[in-house]
Amino acid sequence: MGDYLQAFKVTDKVYWVGAIDWDLRNFHGYATDLGTTYNAFLILDEKVTLIDTVKAPFFDEMVGRISSVISPDKIDYIISNHSEMDHSGSLPKAYSLMKPEKIFASPMGEKNLKAHFPDLPVDVVKTGDSLSLGDSTLHFIETKMLHWPDSMVSYLDTEKLLFSQDAFGMHLAGSGRWYTDYEEYTLRTEAQKYFANILLLYSSKILDLLKSLPGLNLDIKIVAPDHGPMWKGDGIGYILDLYRQFAEQKPSLKGVVIYDTMWHSTELMARSILDGMVAAGLEGERINLSASDRSMAVTKLMDAGVVVVGSPTLNNNMYPTVADFLVYMRGLRPQNKIGGAFGSFGWSGEAAKQITGILQECNFELPYPELKVKYIPTASDLEKCFNFGKDLAEKLKEKLQ
Repeated sequence: MGDYLQAFKVTDKVYWVGAIDWDLRNFHGYATDLGTTYNAFLILDEKVTLIDTVKAPFFDEMVGRISSVISPDKIDYIISNHSEMDHSGSLPKAYSLMKPEKIFASPMGEKNLKAHFPDLPVDVVKTGDSLSLGDSTLHFIETKMLHWPDSMVSYLDTEKLLFSQDAFGMHLAGSGRWYTDYEEYTLRTEAQKYFANILLLYSSKILDLLKSLPGLNLDIKIVAPDHGPMWKGDGIGYILDLYRQFAEQKPSLKGVVIYDTMWHSTELMARSILDGMVAAGLEGERINLSASDRSMAVTKLMDAGVVVVGSPTLNNNMYPTVADFLVYMRGLRPQNKIGGAFGSFGWSGEAAKQITGILQECNFELPYPELKVKYIPTASDLEKCFNFGKDLAEKLKEKLQ
């Protein structure tokens, strides 16, 4: 493993001993262009404790970092805050090497870990339970569906440190461990992308968590997520405010046109629809699904008040990239959107109606019927597209008054 692998000192008692995945480009369906980190943390106390592990291929990297501080066989406890494989994949090897006295997980975490690793002994902790490590005590809070049923966070009292598992994180590989090591634009962009593609569906749960934090009487000086940089000082308020803003899903004066095109007719329609929205005073973006992945499209629409989706008809159906995007978006359930559907066709023209059906399933407000053009849009057709975008923008402005 080599002496070059070093732990990062977070506090006098806590070290980051995770792994950096510079090459990850897809995380269960969404593009991770900047890679990620798998954060694990070592607590030095009478009972030496490891908070989470790492994705299985990175086990040796984690062990190397632990070894720079303490012999791995000195670890007494392992806490599994989240049983997804990027955090628990190394658990069997860790148990075999470290031989801890106990592994702790939430009630659902215990079930999940047993399903993956039947021979692994796991003790259950619930909200309100605590675990003495000697000078320090860990306090456990279940955060179900953020973003798995097993999710929980752990609070280390002496260090005033919240191990927040997948909450308040982002997929961002880098040599810096603190948020201050990165530009604010990068932090906001990657936090928004992470929220849009992983947590958007659970926005109400996030708001509940944020509302409950004051009542928990936790003096939090550091937030340590399982992905991306840690937060301290002003950064804690920054990321909490971002999450509140994201979770509230308040529409802004922004419109996005998301589409794909076969022979550019749908693209011409998309251009005119966007021009209409911009002429009416909206900030606008046009997203071609052949040039941008589904995860970027979802990120861009998250704060948009108007979302318009277009597709040519291919074999009596939507274009494959549009169908892919809509199914992906439907699972994330964005809220408070005014929507519209459009498309070009040569023969049958079902695509626009199919788009409408999915937008209805997503509870989008659809003030106008879908807009369709046969073959190549004429000047008159493009004027209709322009007015379609303009009218949708006016509906949004009325709604936000």
